[in-house]
Amino acid sequence: MLLELRAENYAVIDHAIAVFGPGLNLLTGETGAGKSILVDALALLMGDKASSDVVRYGADRAVVACVFESTPGAESTLESNGIDAEGAEIILRREIQAGGKGRVYVNNQPATVNVLRQLAPELALVHSQSETMGSFDLAQQRQLLDRSAGIATDGVAATFDEWSEICARLRRLEGDEQARLREADLWSFQKNEIESAAIKDQEDDELEIERRVLANAEKLLAAATSAHGLLYESDRSAEGALRAALKNLEELARYDPQFGETVEQLKSATAVVEDVSATVRDYASRIQASPGRLEEMEDRLELLNRLKRKYGPTLAHVLAHGEEVAAKLAEVENRDQLLLELRAAETKAAAVYRAAASALTGERSAAATKLEKLAEQHINDLAMKARFSVKVSPQEEEQHWTRLGWDLIDCRIATNAGEPLKPLAQIASGGELSRVMLALKVSVEEGVAKEQGRARRKLPIPRTLVFDEIDIGIGGRAAEAVGQKLKELSRTQQVLCVTHLPQIAAFGDQHFLVEKRERQGTTKTSVRLLNDEERTEEVARMLSGAKLTDTSLRHAEQMLKTSRKAK
Repeated sequence: MLLELRAENYAVIDHAIAVFGPGLNLLTGETGAGKSILVDALALLMGDKASSDVVRYGADRAVVACVFESTPGAESTLESNGIDAEGAEIILRREIQAGGKGRVYVNNQPATVNVLRQLAPELALVHSQSETMGSFDLAQQRQLLDRSAGIATDGVAATFDEWSEICARLRRLEGDEQARLREADLWSFQKNEIESAAIKDQEDDELEIERRVLANAEKLLAAATSAHGLLYESDRSAEGALRAALKNLEELARYDPQFGETVEQLKSATAVVEDVSATVRDYASRIQASPGRLEEMEDRLELLNRLKRKYGPTLAHVLAHGEEVAAKLAEVENRDQLLLELRAAETKAAAVYRAAASALTGERSAAATKLEKLAEQHINDLAMKARFSVKVSPQEEEQHWTRLGWDLIDCRIATNAGEPLKPLAQIASGGELSRVMLALKVSVEEGVAKEQGRARRKLPIPRTLVFDEIDIGIGGRAAEAVGQKLKELSRTQQVLCVTHLPQIAAFGDQHFLVEKRERQGTTKTSVRLLNDEERTEEVARMLSGAKLTDTSLRHAEQMLKTSRKAK
């Protein structure tokens, strides 16, 4: 769950910290105080697009950060991105510069926005004011259905990839004949050019070393001969000096044992000098100036470099290109036979995909029946009388095949008796839209929990669900129903909710007040957790407005007392 959220120089917030707890966390405050800004800050940490407009006026950067309890899935995401886990918590931090640039840190290690987006499904799901049923396109409706029943599409994706690859090879072979022949001529030339060069991998490195030796033969011979002389041959050679010194040290050691080890060290040094002198002597004897061999190697190196310029930065790349064009030529030369084989393979792969996609359709159809019943029940719990439908329509034509199957998922609703079912995007009432959104999310998460329970897997740490003003356009009995539904949802998952309604605020486990104050000509926003007395006053303010009355306080006390019984 979300443990802490911080914002610094973000919009109207100069510095704010909120420490959240389990259950239902509520944010209330006057309109414009900055409640939704905190939700937007969390959405940024889930990978939303950033803008320099969020930087507080006069500041050089905005910083948002949060701490989540970790989950096995989140830890796996960190590992796959090369980020170290830090105990049982995950720390996310994002900086937005006034100039437009930004930085992302995960567990105080540099990361990317893409990593935040990968972590988001494991940590939090944010439903903001800007989200509408219209944004719930068919792809998102499919995702909702699949998530509700824990449906995996990996098997279908694998069969689709295999079928697609075979189809791509078929298209290449069945392409324009003239273009194919032109390509074959080019491939044949490239294959012959590479094969005729008889390349050995890393041959250029070995030739370059030998070329340098031959090009500097006289210098190398002089250096090796001189070194041998100084070490061994000359009257004042190092070997002669060492032997003379050794004789004197042996005499010392006869009378004083402390020189025994020194004698052995000098013997080792003498042996090393003898070995080195023998090595340079043998090297000098092998050096032969050969202008013909040098010219031959330079020609060979030029050939290899020309091939690298054409086909790749290294000889390994050149050889790989040769193998690639040889394989393409083999396809052209055996085109008719390959076409027969590929068409048979395509038919087989298509049949395998159809079977996998049909099985997926069956899973989704069964899941749709459960989801529509569950969602309709939750929708009607929110003071509505609606019919809800989830239709799974398989689009079996090849043009509709995808890695996610061929199904079209269409959620429809009738919010009034006697009306036909309509797409979710056509819900007219803002209050109805908010309640349907909440009911859908409750239904999906409830389905997830049931699937995990059937699999007898340990439930992961609950994700955090965030609802920004889910109560828009509702009041009275519907508002109380929404509060009860949020409370029900918070028993298994942490819920954060921005609300203006006292009927919902009364159900909170933790109640935070977002306040905006002007100090020394500067507007600042703060967030603080309310105690029981302050909470009663805040609910009373929500009931009666800025001025508290005895009646509103008594009403607030009664609402809070009633909500505690509902817990």
